Amino acid sequence: MDFSLNKEQEMLQKEWQRFCKKELNKDYVQWMDENVDFPPEELWQKFVKIGFFRGSIPEQYGGDRMSMVDSMVVYEQICKASTSVALAVGTTTGFGSRFIAEMGSEAMKNEYLPQLAAGDLKMCMALTEPGGGTDILGAITTIADEKEDHWLINGEKIFITGAHVADYMITICRTETDTKPSNSLSVFLVPSDCEGISISRIPKVSCHHCDSVGIAFSDVKIPKENLLGSRGNGWYEMLTVLNPERIGVAMMGVGIMAAAYEDAFAYVQQRQAFGGPIGRFQILQHYLADIYINLENARNLTYKAAWLCDNNQPYHLEATMAKLVAAEGALHAGTHGAEIFGGYGICNEYPMQRYLRDALQLQFSPISNEMSRNMLMQFQGLPKSWS
Repeated sequence: MDFSLNKEQEMLQKEWQRFCKKELNKDYVQWMDENVDFPPEELWQKFVKIGFFRGSIPEQYGGDRMSMVDSMVVYEQICKASTSVALAVGTTTGFGSRFIAEMGSEAMKNEYLPQLAAGDLKMCMALTEPGGGTDILGAITTIADEKEDHWLINGEKIFITGAHVADYMITICRTETDTKPSNSLSVFLVPSDCEGISISRIPKVSCHHCDSVGIAFSDVKIPKENLLGSRGNGWYEMLTVLNPERIGVAMMGVGIMAAAYEDAFAYVQQRQAFGGPIGRFQILQHYLADIYINLENARNLTYKAAWLCDNNQPYHLEATMAKLVAAEGALHAGTHGAEIFGGYGICNEYPMQRYLRDALQLQFSPISNEMSRNMLMQFQGLPKSWS
């Protein structure tokens, strides 16, 4: 087994380390966290210039078609610099680009993928509803009714990342009422400027510079051709997007751990107490050792899931494990990193408080840690443990 990056990946890693050090330095990220609800357009254009949005697009539509491993090499550096920015750019590439590439008609691919590659469009996925997030099949009540020349959408979504700035919303609706839940869902491309769409802000403690909002659909009309994939088969078709999403979210946890470890390790060598640097204290060394171990485990699992994805092997088990280990590791790193910093750990002067706050969002998104454990055992053959 070879766990090393190849030369091209090493170059990619260094390029994005330089980019993030320059464009996502700690002072700027802190400013965004206190002042904006989505990364500024100026920063978005810098991602365009470096070619980020081309990475997830097939070559015939103007993209680079990067492998999942290559994409994660890039994404790790962004996640380390800012979870919010990773979310902001990830919703367009991970949802918009992937849904269109995997499920769109040829006409859709020709129209939207070149625009996505050029960074001209922002997209989001409107899936979660007030009645539940993980319980996709049972909770969705948003309805799309087929009319003579259009679809009519009514319902409500909640905690939708980046919907307030999106040009299009990938929206999951129930279209069938007389069949089993797994054959009742369909996926639609909904223009955000449609009449009948309203957005409501949801203030939260985590990921301040990438808002998650509520969406209400009231008699929203969209063209017939805006159906993605096939009617009633949305649940199965979505899996090509939801499983890669877990790899990306796992990398967010890796990024938080890497940043927390780096900051805490430097701090224990600088901070003086009781006659010397606090790095000599055994308990703080143990805190750091545990963060370091969790980081290595989560990183290995995440890249393994990405490698399996690239090699067309089943990876739903590894992606779920990676998300779980990374989410819990990130929360541990934020909590113990804050303890290492003492009172400064909850002060805005240092980013440790942001690592802790951002880690909280990973505990239940895109799937709760508890449900992750349930699903892992179901994958192993045990009976389904929830109704």
